[in-house]
Amino acid sequence: MTLFDLPFYQDTMTSILAAESMVGKTASLRDQVLEALKRQPMTDEQIAERLKLAPNTARPRRIELMQDGKVIPMGEAKTKSGRRAILWGAA
Repeated sequence: MTLFDLPFYQDTMTSILAAESMVGKTASLRDQVLEALKRQPMTDEQIAERLKLAPNTARPRRIELMQDGKVIPMGEAKTKSGRRAILWGAA
């Protein structure tokens, strides 16, 4: 396996190790995220809550879907803390 076979990761050892631990699991998680976004646009925070995933698990799956052109920005919403966040939806 090469680094190109891994799920989304940043250029740090901890991120690479985390990506290695997700090999084989990311496809089904990506499918779950995409199915949720087909129903309605959501922020990363809402995706994680809806699917009962850690934000650091849900967000990379959304990023992978975005990079594949399956997810696009569809506006903005506020997070629980009142900050602005992008609403993501299925392309």
